[in-house]
Amino acid sequence: MRVLVTGGAGFIGSHLCARLLERGDDVICLDNFITGRRQNVRELEQSPAFQLIEADVSEPFDVQADAVFHLASPASPLGYLKYPLKTALANSFGSFNALCLAEKYQAKFLPASTSEVYGDPLEHPQREEYWGNVNPIGMRACYDESKRFAETLTSIFEKKNGVDARIVRIFNCYGPHSDPDDGRIVPSFISQALRGEPITIYGAGSQTRSLCYVSDLVDGLLKAMFTDGTRGRVYNLGSPEEHTVLEYAQIIKRLTRSNSPIVHVDPISEDDPRRRQPDISRARNELGWQPVVGLEEGLSRTIEWFRSELVDRIA
Repeated sequence: MRVLVTGGAGFIGSHLCARLLERGDDVICLDNFITGRRQNVRELEQSPAFQLIEADVSEPFDVQADAVFHLASPASPLGYLKYPLKTALANSFGSFNALCLAEKYQAKFLPASTSEVYGDPLEHPQREEYWGNVNPIGMRACYDESKRFAETLTSIFEKKNGVDARIVRIFNCYGPHSDPDDGRIVPSFISQALRGEPITIYGAGSQTRSLCYVSDLVDGLLKAMFTDGTRGRVYNLGSPEEHTVLEYAQIIKRLTRSNSPIVHVDPISEDDPRRRQPDISRARNELGWQPVVGLEEGLSRTIEWFRSELVDRIA
């Protein structure tokens, strides 16, 4: 099968490209490297079944494919706050371009939406039927609202244009290939702990997150795309194991054996969701999917990758 992954040099995209190659697929990775990292796919470029195209998904493109995973967009707060317009365009024009391509070649389509479409949720845990509580003009809206619009476009193309599409909403994910400086809690806490810097928590740290290891997330993406009967469906993909941000900081400090103090500073981001936990009943029942990598196992793997990454940066 010939598979296109937009944003394929990003954190999740690079792992997805690697798994598709392992499946025996021909993989086309399209990325403009705004937040994607070329080193994430450097080893993949050695494969004759892998093709890298440097391009902006918000500009028209034409790549023949049997399946399209649309992952192109800055996804961390630092990324989308730095590039708000490019983020909005990747999820609007970029989604439109990717959907037009899927329609042209009768390809299966899957956009990577996000738990951020639920905003600061009034329902807990969040089910796919929940419509969300999002500020359409807040500082995070460039990401939250453009992802919601991408879901709308996908639904239109599926219902009216006959595209074989489904939607996944990705909750917090972590693992190797994440940018140490992208501002999310796991990369930030691990980098600070390994450098001996204060582990910085914004606010009291009572806000919750549910973290899914990247290999589990990729399993879910593949099952959502290739399982029969998923057309037109929406799936939460993430871990239902909920912890506070403070608890994650304490676990990472212990696993890194760091002497870094945990410090609390004033929040800097408005509309930061207070609770985040997916209801994954639909993915369990329809895809046979649930996370299998335990939190401490996944964090230990991630910490070892970060150790080598930080050594390489210093060298």
